[in-house]
Amino acid sequence: MRIATYQYQGRRQVGLVSEDGASVSPLELSDAQVQRGALSLIEDRASGAALPPAGAPLALSKVRLEAPLPLPRRNIFCVGRNYHAHAQELSGSVFRNNTAKADAWPIVFTKVPECVIGPEDEVRLPGESVSAQIDYEAELAVVIGKGGRNIARDEALSHVFGYTIVNDVTARDVQMRHQQWDLGKSFDTFCPMGPWIVSADTLDGTRTRVRCWVNGELRQDARTTDFIFDIPSLIETCSRGISLYPGDVIATGTPAGVGMGLSPPQYLKAGDTVRIEIDGLGTLENRFA
Repeated sequence: MRIATYQYQGRRQVGLVSEDGASVSPLELSDAQVQRGALSLIEDRASGAALPPAGAPLALSKVRLEAPLPLPRRNIFCVGRNYHAHAQELSGSVFRNNTAKADAWPIVFTKVPECVIGPEDEVRLPGESVSAQIDYEAELAVVIGKGGRNIARDEALSHVFGYTIVNDVTARDVQMRHQQWDLGKSFDTFCPMGPWIVSADTLDGTRTRVRCWVNGELRQDARTTDFIFDIPSLIETCSRGISLYPGDVIATGTPAGVGMGLSPPQYLKAGDTVRIEIDGLGTLENRFA
């Protein structure tokens, strides 16, 4: 199933998107539940509750999609250097001072939840006095369905509710300036998410394709089978000594082809459009302004 959070006639709703992507059927949720987007549904399902009834379908063209998790319950877990080709393209910049082998341990950082925006929202450029090197990163994101701590790798996929798309927008100059990456990753609007969550029984995130276009030019193209650390390993790592909760998000890393890795580097400017497509999941497209 595909679960979307959206606005219709000035009211937030959560619904099921049809297989053809043409319509969405609102779920019968309370006003308090709806305000949390898909999170309430994920939590209810984790506790064993049945899927609530759905109302009459609406044409998707009549609603405005929001991020499926408009305000995640806490910071988003993000993974750096998770494709060999991406590690190589930034080996002389972002990863220059990281002497650990790429396949030793995952690099994990976070983005604040307030930077999440929807698939139809604009990403705000901060101005050159703050950052002149804004970059894109197309990523498959895992949405946790069943919480746990010290989750074993062999059990990890049973903790996955589903998947969504994230653009890990990054201020590269700010990222390089600091020992940790959170500041350069967490500017307002720097985490487009959507267009919806596809449940794990509908999409196998371990075997799908991630692509990214900038102004219609294909920049990134890779398969999740190319991960250095697969999804079970990432869940195992992020849950070591840390409790994961239903609705937590783990962005799994980006393929080669980011703007910083091009020669010469090509950073985003006002008016640019970044479109990310993941097979079986959908398309996330945002304009930069």
